[in-house]
Order: sequence, then structure tokens, then C-alpha cells
Amino acid sequence: MKKIGFLSFGHWSPSPQSQTRSARDALLQSIDLAVAAEELGADGAYFRVHHFARQLASPFPLLAAVGAKTSRIEIGTAVIDMRYENPLYMAEDAGAADLISGGRLQLGISRGSPEQVIDGWRYFGHVPEEGQSDAAMGRRRAEEFLIVLKGEGFAEPNPRPMFPNPPGKLRLEPHSEGLRERIWWGSASNATAVWAAQQGMNLQSSTLKEEETGEPFHVQQAEQIRRYREAWKEAGHAREPRVSVSRSIFALVDDRDRAYFGHGKSSDQIGIIDNMRAIFGRSYAAEPDTLVEELRADEAVAEADTLLLTVPNQLGVDYNAHVIEAVLKHVAPGLGWR
Repeated sequence: MKKIGFLSFGHWSPSPQSQTRSARDALLQSIDLAVAAEELGADGAYFRVHHFARQLASPFPLLAAVGAKTSRIEIGTAVIDMRYENPLYMAEDAGAADLISGGRLQLGISRGSPEQVIDGWRYFGHVPEEGQSDAAMGRRRAEEFLIVLKGEGFAEPNPRPMFPNPPGKLRLEPHSEGLRERIWWGSASNATAVWAAQQGMNLQSSTLKEEETGEPFHVQQAEQIRRYREAWKEAGHAREPRVSVSRSIFALVDDRDRAYFGHGKSSDQIGIIDNMRAIFGRSYAAEPDTLVEELRADEAVAEADTLLLTVPNQLGVDYNAHVIEAVLKHVAPGLGWR
């Protein structure tokens, strides 16, 4: 069995070709798609976070709204850029959203991705310390976030508070028990995957990673997952970790699918992103029987316990629900996932 969810970047555009023409559309349609995905039997509704872009940005109001409208589906991010975050304020927001959802939050965090603006975190008031890179700043903020999620008191109470305090030092509220174990790190390299394991975070690996061996994308990603699991075991954590990978998968089951995505086979691509030589994984678009065979050969998908389907959200809620349903109904059973 494999958990299957969707991942939406939440793009919106005033273009007549887009069915998501405003930020309001992107937010409300994200809620509607999560509700539809739950009804279809999907396991997760995940959302990307991008700043200074016509895409989903501030995640916690959306996560709380989805949590209030659903009852079973996991709700998450992939990923929140920690270079922009105040870890303590984020812990309060995350705790509130998790309590609203009944403990279904699965928060993916990371150093972040290339931006729309230069050093955008500076506009949020965050500056790396002397000699520290922005990536190191993001990892440090992640560590601070993990510490406060434990729920241990650290703040000295006021001897004359407005309201009575519990004994001892105070923690952040609201605290949601168990959320610390549902934090994921979005990793683009073998080294950061190992670091995530050492920190006791689950692993998210997307459709791109650092090009490290010259092998096909799925082979490199599978090796990244194996190194993560080895590091987890060496760290001696008590629980079993979780690993997700993202894929663009379109089962061509009707004329709309063929019109949108039936234009030939894609392949891995090599490029430079944020001064890193990166490999971008292929998309999958084919008849269901062909998809089953192609995905069976994907080593990283086989290694992961969770698969996130990247969806073309500007094609509307109904079509994206169809994309999810086609994979659940026509592909997953042939691979033993359902």
C-alpha cells in the first residue's frame, strides 16, 4: 500500500485560458479540491508555498480552512521556505492549524527554492548572520522550529501576569501533541537528506535534485532515499520515518487528457538552478496500462511510502479531481497501491 495525495502550486492568472484567475480563486479552489480528493479516497492534500508570486503563499489560513472542511485526508505543504519564517510564530500557527484538523497536518519545510525577487527574505526582515549563507539560515530556523514544537517550557513567566500561569517556564500555545513527528524536510541533495534524518524529520523529495552521479533521475532519487534511511537508522530514532516523492502523472483515459497531455513521451532534463547543476525528472502521460509498466520501473517511487501527484490547478477543480481519480482508479491497483 502506498499513500497517494496531490500537490498544488496554486498558480493563478487573469488569462482567459485559466480557470483560476485570482488569488481568491486559487485559495477557494484549493479547499474544494481537497474536499473532492478526500471523497475520491486520496490520502493527502499538499500545497506549495511561493512568495512574491501569483501562487499560494501564506499556508496556515488555507491549511486551517481545509482542516475544517475535511475529516480524514492528510493536509500538508511541500514546502515552506524557512528563510522567510519566524520559527516561534510559525509554531503557533502550525499548532492552531493542526488542532483544527484533528492532528492531520504534515508540514514540509525546507531551505526553499529559486525566487521571484532577489533575496526576498530580506524584505521580511531576515538576514543571515555574518559568515552564514541563506541556506544555513534556513536550516537553523528549521532547528529552532523543531525545538519549540516539542512543547517544553522555555520562557520566564511574569511574576504579575494578567492571567494565572501554570507552574514553571512557559511554552508556546496552542501546542499540538505529535506535530513534531509530522515535520518533513524537502531535500534536493543526498547530504541534506542525511541531515534531515539526523534531525528526525520525514523526507520529501520532489521532481528535481542535485545531479550527483550522471544516472537517471529516479535512480539518483532512490539512492538519496536509501542514504536517508541509513542515516535515520544510525541516528537511533524510535519511530519509522516517512518518505514522499512527487511526480506528474496523467492517465490518458479520455479526449481531454489526450488533448492536454498526449503529446509524446518526456525525459529527464539537466539544468542549472540556484547555481546548482540539477536533474529534473520526467513526467508520465500515457494510457493506464503503459503507465503501470513505466511507474513499476521508477525506483524512487518504489522506495517511497507516499506519492504526491502534481496537479495543473489552473485547469479547474473538476478536471484536477478527474486527474486524481484516474490514477487512483486506473493505475494504482495495477501497482498494488490500492
